Amino acid sequence: MSSENQLKTDDLQGENPRHVAIIMDGNGRWAKNQGKLRISGHKAGVKSVRRAVSFAVSNKLDALTLYAFSSENWNRPPQEVMALMELFVWALDSEVKSLHKHNVRLRIIGDIGRFNARLQERIRRAEELTQQNDGLTLNIAANYGGRWDIIHGVRKIARQVQEGLIRPDQIEEETLGQHLCLNELAPVDLVIRTGGEHRISNFLLWQVAYAEFFFTDVLWPDFDEQVFEGALNAFAQRERRFGGAAPGGA
Repeated sequence: MSSENQLKTDDLQGENPRHVAIIMDGNGRWAKNQGKLRISGHKAGVKSVRRAVSFAVSNKLDALTLYAFSSENWNRPPQEVMALMELFVWALDSEVKSLHKHNVRLRIIGDIGRFNARLQERIRRAEELTQQNDGLTLNIAANYGGRWDIIHGVRKIARQVQEGLIRPDQIEEETLGQHLCLNELAPVDLVIRTGGEHRISNFLLWQVAYAEFFFTDVLWPDFDEQVFEGALNAFAQRERRFGGAAPGGA
C-alpha cells in the first residue's frame, strides 16, 4: 500500500473532504483498448484500488467508499460475473492483511446474501479481522444499489411502526438516515466518477445529497495519485453552501 511518490496531506490545497466515494468506471473499455479480455481490465482495476486506498490513508481521510459491483451488474454475461466473484475472493484474501497492518477497517455494504457461501465467509472474516481498526474506513459497495438501500431502510422502519415502537408522524429524515448504509460515518463530501460518464448510476442516492462531484475521462485502471490529488484540489476550491445563499448574496 506504500509508494515512493505517495502524496501527503501537506501537498494538497485547502481542506480535504472527510469522506470520498468513487464510482470506478472504465475497466472494460481499458481492456478493449489494450486488446485484452474484460477481466484483464478488472484485474488492473484492483491495482488502482490499492493506490486509492494508500492515498486515502496517507492523506488521513476518514472514509473511502468504492462502488465495486452494483445490483444491476448481475445482468452482465455470466462468465464475467463469475470471474468478478473469483477476483473478489482473491482480492479479499490477498489484501486484507495489508489493510489490517495499515489500521484500515474494511466493510462490505450491499445485499451480500446473493453471493455464494464461500465469498460470504471471506467477507465475514475480513470484516472481523479489521473491525477494531480506527484509521481509514474502507467501504466496498458490492451488490449494492441506492434504491435497494432506501427500500431496505424503509422496511426496517415499517417493522418498528408495526411493532408500535414508533409512530408514522415521528418519522423524520434522520430516522431513515439511521437505517441506511454508512449511517455511522461522516456524510459523503466528494463523489469521483472515472471513465467519462456523468451520472450517479444508483450509487448512494441518499448519502450524496450535498456531495460535490468530480468527473474525469480517466479510465479506472489509469486512476492514480495525481488524478486523486486533482479531485481533492478541485473540492477545496468549491464553495459549499448546503442550500444556503452565497456570502453577500441577495
